[in-house]
Amino acid sequence: MADLTGKVAAITGGTRGIGRGLAEAFLAAGASVAMNGRNPAKGEQALQEMNAGDRATFFAGDVTRQADVEAFIDQTIERFGRIDILVNNAGGSSGFALVEDLSDEAWDQAAAWILHSCFWATRRALKDMKKRGFGRIINISSVEGRQANKATAAHYITFKHAMNGFTKAVAFEYGDAGITSNAISPGAVETDLMRESGPAAAEAMGISYEQFKDNYAQEAAIKRLNRVEEIAGLALYLVSDAGGGVTGAIMPVDGGTAL
Repeated sequence: MADLTGKVAAITGGTRGIGRGLAEAFLAAGASVAMNGRNPAKGEQALQEMNAGDRATFFAGDVTRQADVEAFIDQTIERFGRIDILVNNAGGSSGFALVEDLSDEAWDQAAAWILHSCFWATRRALKDMKKRGFGRIINISSVEGRQANKATAAHYITFKHAMNGFTKAVAFEYGDAGITSNAISPGAVETDLMRESGPAAAEAMGISYEQFKDNYAQEAAIKRLNRVEEIAGLALYLVSDAGGGVTGAIMPVDGGTAL
């Protein structure tokens, strides 16, 4: 296991799902972790459940708002004195529809939720990382950032593809500063967000939520959804000293979906 003793990680959308799994993995490896989320009650619940004492903290904020994202990075540095690891995990979309019916509101929300939040957080964190010549940035992309075979999700697909491009650009610009930038592209994982937004996406496709999940499972070589623990395992490698030679990579944990 990676030894993250003394390292500080900031995770957007860290109270549930993939973000929560990464937070727990980093804590187990010795890091201190700051989590962001919109709901203070869920943040407090997560802290109680993780029971990590002073090594875990939560700051409320909405990643679709620039001021909230930048405040989260600043609060992390103020609380722990530094930031070594940034995970841009928050991101999603709503208003699923074919392109001809896709609303401006749904498009703009997806852009802010997935891409702008990633840019705002990364830009802010890079300034601190450069001071110490060390940084690990992980962007949680999606298998949909590697393909385009789902109707009614053009906004989600588009901005996950864009996130991958941004990941590579940061890797190129900051590789000689000791900072790596990688993306993990998970297949379908039944997180709380999927349970919330999946039924609407399924309805837009004209199928049930159970069929929606099964379609993802059948697309994968492993014929099941992925697990949060599988994503956390790769993340631990990428943020470790051993992962320092990997940057600009878009790494799938999709059970072979994008074969």
